[in-house]
Amino acid sequence: MLEADPAPFSARAATILGISRVSKAAHQRLAHAESWLRFAVPAMLGAFLLCLGIVTALQLSGHREEVVGDARRDIDLVARLMAGTLPTSLARSAGAAPSEVMAPAALRERLVRLLPPGGLPAGRSILLVGADDAILVALPEQPGLPRSFTELVGEVHVLGIMGERAGVLPVVLGNGERALATVRAVPGGVGIAQVAVVQTLDSVTAIWAGRARIAAVLVGAVTLVVVCTGLAYALQADRARAVDRVCEQVRQRLDTALGRGRCGLWDWDIPRGRIYWSDSMYQLLGYVREQEFLSFGDVNALVHPDDTDLYGLARQLAARDTTVDHEFRIRAAGGEWVWLKARAEIVQDLEDNGRHLVGIVIDISEQRRLAESTATADMRLRDAVEAVSEAFVLWDAQNRLVLCNSKFRRLHALTSDEAQPGRRYDAIMGRAALPTVRREIPAGEFPEAGARTFEAELADGRWLQISERRTKDGGYVSVGTDITALKRHQERLVESERQLIATIADLKRSRRTLEIQTQQLADLAERYLDQKAQAESANRSKSEFLANMSHELRTPLNAILGFAEVMESEVFGSLGSEKYREYCRDIRSSGHYLLSVIDDILDMSRIDARRVKLAKQPVAVSEALERALKLIAEPARAKGLTVSVEMSAGTLVMADERALHQILVNLLQNAVKFTPEAGRVAVRTRRALDSVHIFVEDSGIGIPKAALPKLGYPFEQVETNFARSYKGSGLGLAIARSLAELHGGGLRIRSEEGTGTIVLVRLPRPGLNDAAEARDAAAEIEAQRSLV
Repeated sequence: MLEADPAPFSARAATILGISRVSKAAHQRLAHAESWLRFAVPAMLGAFLLCLGIVTALQLSGHREEVVGDARRDIDLVARLMAGTLPTSLARSAGAAPSEVMAPAALRERLVRLLPPGGLPAGRSILLVGADDAILVALPEQPGLPRSFTELVGEVHVLGIMGERAGVLPVVLGNGERALATVRAVPGGVGIAQVAVVQTLDSVTAIWAGRARIAAVLVGAVTLVVVCTGLAYALQADRARAVDRVCEQVRQRLDTALGRGRCGLWDWDIPRGRIYWSDSMYQLLGYVREQEFLSFGDVNALVHPDDTDLYGLARQLAARDTTVDHEFRIRAAGGEWVWLKARAEIVQDLEDNGRHLVGIVIDISEQRRLAESTATADMRLRDAVEAVSEAFVLWDAQNRLVLCNSKFRRLHALTSDEAQPGRRYDAIMGRAALPTVRREIPAGEFPEAGARTFEAELADGRWLQISERRTKDGGYVSVGTDITALKRHQERLVESERQLIATIADLKRSRRTLEIQTQQLADLAERYLDQKAQAESANRSKSEFLANMSHELRTPLNAILGFAEVMESEVFGSLGSEKYREYCRDIRSSGHYLLSVIDDILDMSRIDARRVKLAKQPVAVSEALERALKLIAEPARAKGLTVSVEMSAGTLVMADERALHQILVNLLQNAVKFTPEAGRVAVRTRRALDSVHIFVEDSGIGIPKAALPKLGYPFEQVETNFARSYKGSGLGLAIARSLAELHGGGLRIRSEEGTGTIVLVRLPRPGLNDAAEARDAAAEIEAQRSLV
């Protein structure tokens, strides 16, 4: 069974990718002993050769001594026989007494007849030595033989001195040749004193030398064979070690490659029912190798039963040769299921003719999770596309349909079968009902390549805005938005704008007319004092007309602002294009600006008509200033202005709360508007004797000294109509001045061009009787409001 490996994987198999190096027990023991056999075998071969050389040398030495001993005994025997039989034989053959001296020629003839030369061994000579040490006869005859026996063996040799008592001795002949020699005295030897037998040592050892050469050849041949065998063994051992190293490197590299690639090697021995896993397979699943091969049942128990059945696969493989390409799950050591993809093929084992299913398995868990997440994302995308309110369609780079929703099919009157993904654009749109294109919308300042937007009118009177954009892969996406309500709102907006422009034009004409009338009345006032009342009445009429006209203008303007806000917030549906939202914001901004101008005109006209009633009461300057600062906080933040406030705690003024708020807001708005970015706006309060001074200071553009006298009067501005960079009606300072004067205070301006402006507002402080007066005034104003 397999066990989980809590530590890093380190086990190694005893095979090379499932193929055992040795199979028999004797081979396995030999493989274990191979490390010391590499040194023992050469040592044993050397010892064998040394022993063989010693034994051969001892045998040759003993044999030589034996040959030399035999030769000595043979020489001694021949010498004794010749010494004993020679006188008698010579005397009988000559017919004389034994002591009679014979001539050397007769002796040779008698000796040849007695012992033919061919009867002597090779290298052996018989010498007859006279009494005077002269060599009488030599058999066989030898040319260049010395005259005396002493010259032959040397004067100092033991043999020459001691004679037959010396026995057989090795001598060095006169010619430098080594030999064995002995002498025997001849009794009554018919003139012969001694018989000498000499045999060369080379002739004695000739047979031994031949045998020694044969033994040397045999020893040399055995040595050569043993040395070659040892060298072959050493080379084979080195080659085996090199092969082992190569096999180990191959196994390590394969294991490293398989481990890095999160792969495992399988070798399924089908006849034996055992399965080999590579080290990377154990590492992949987190198990520890306990044995070389796994049983069929162990592996089948780890495989998920819903994915594959190894028994059925085995029957299929047994029926026919086939390949395997299958994905399945297998349980890892931690208990989780790991997705594997197996690719294997049947391989015939040449050794036992068995069949093996050999292949690799790859960890595809990440790919499976990615495929599942991709399928989920694709399903969510299709649901989202189907849920959008616009008609949506996506085409690929070959103009084939990728995705569309039901709105697109309804728009073009297509069925689900006609709008099948994969069909070409011309095949689908050839059956579709195409709307009529009325207007193509420009792409703006930076048009996108391959993008266009156009408006199309349907047969039922509805309007669509269709936007097409190229995708990165060369296809394009098209979105159709229903803008019928927007088109109708746009038409009403255009009509309202036309009416507003006409009203403003009438207002301008009326203003010019009133200005002309005012000028005429001023001229007439100098001449005719009796028409002063008419001029004042005309001025009041003008103010009342402006107040009434402003009221009339606010009614349609409020409707415009309301519709603009509704369209901008997209309450009844998406506008489709960002331009329409921008138009709505511009309409609302322009409407608010126009409304503020109308309010200023209305306030100014009410002030001029003396219709403003102030409800004076003690008001905390800090609270009024806090409310005013909230209104200008956002514009100041947008321009990066620094707003600082410095005031005395508990400062009160006797003023109308609404009027005081309007004064502060007008002054702060002017300061923010005319101060450039990263500028400074400061507010300070100072107490005087019976009043409070409020200073509004900015670091803006400043006011030229020539323009200071004009400021604070209605419709007066520093910039001309032809060079205006700041919008506004020019009534802010005039309203602030008039309201401050209505409170019994005043407004003063001090400015320097390019440095900044300081505006001082002086308002009265509350006195002892002011509280009662404030209550009466508030009651009166409340009564007037209830009557209205």
